[in-house]
Amino acid sequence: MRSADRGRTRWGIILPFLALPVVVLGVLIVGLFFLAYSPDDGTRAGAAATVPCTEALAFGAAEAPRHARVRDCTVQRGIDTSYSAVLRMPREDVRGWLRETYPDAPEPRTGGGACTALCLDLTHENGLPGTAEAHVVQVRVEHENAETALVRFSAFTM
Repeated sequence: MRSADRGRTRWGIILPFLALPVVVLGVLIVGLFFLAYSPDDGTRAGAAATVPCTEALAFGAAEAPRHARVRDCTVQRGIDTSYSAVLRMPREDVRGWLRETYPDAPEPRTGGGACTALCLDLTHENGLPGTAEAHVVQVRVEHENAETALVRFSAFTM
């Protein structure tokens, strides 16, 4: 061994192998910090977010009926997308709105099971228009009183 090499270690070879885990750990810590403090719109974990009701209805190729009060419009995003809306409208207008909105759909079924007054389930195979982004539309109608119907509209992908 030469006298100039005496007392030297092989840090020049070992140092890169020691630095790599430190760099990887540092990147992970910084990434977790940014994830924890990033702005969250509430839909990351599948939570419902409020959306304009026109957007919720349009996802299922529908528009709000003229005399309806539309509220509680939400979207949930994850693997699939699901929009929902709640409408209150005159009972006498419900069937006409459904026929106008979904002209190729079968007649809504009445009563039985979870269906209290009227129910309509649509896919692209049985009357859902091709313009709908949703794969399925479900409409559930309850009669609140002699004049008013509560309509629960949902449109989602599968």
